[in-house]
Amino acid sequence: MDIAQEINAVSREVRGQTVLVSRGYVAEVEDVWEACTDPERLARWFMPVTGDLRPGGHYQIEGNAGGTILRCDPPRVLRVSWVFGEMPPSEVEVRLTPVEGGTRFELEHSNLAEDEHWEQFGPGAVGVGWDLTIYGLGVQLAGLRNDPGWGTSPEAADYMRTSAAAWGAAHEKSGETHERAVAAAERTASFYAPGGG
Repeated sequence: MDIAQEINAVSREVRGQTVLVSRGYVAEVEDVWEACTDPERLARWFMPVTGDLRPGGHYQIEGNAGGTILRCDPPRVLRVSWVFGEMPPSEVEVRLTPVEGGTRFELEHSNLAEDEHWEQFGPGAVGVGWDLTIYGLGVQLAGLRNDPGWGTSPEAADYMRTSAAAWGAAHEKSGETHERAVAAAERTASFYAPGGG
């Protein structure tokens, strides 16, 4: 993997307590939609998802977040509530737009709580996870697979550290001071990739 190329392929924005990530894929919008909503395909690149997968129904990501499906307009918009552990509920919306040569994928995670967690890690706390998700989706859409141990490999650790730094830059661009944005990004990098260099 070319880490710099993968990181630079993603646009990151912080708007208050909202993070927005976007990336283009060389795939038809229907294929991207199916990869994001079909439980069998999701399990290949994201995590297993179960539940009543329809508007108003509840979903659960194995070992992760769950919530309610708030909006489902195939193949363009999926919006869900996002409940993870003891964190206050937030919302995630995926938007797909056909563009020349493929699909523009946008993910907006909104209503993130400005609390001790945000103070400590900033937007990278969720941002690095979404970067990993976007990378995994790209691998799946290309018909490839990462090795089973990729998530704990040195390459993955480099990717997560680079992602955390990119989120620190987006945080600073949104108005946070350089010192606070860098400190939060460094704490995020240490969380995702302990012992990094």
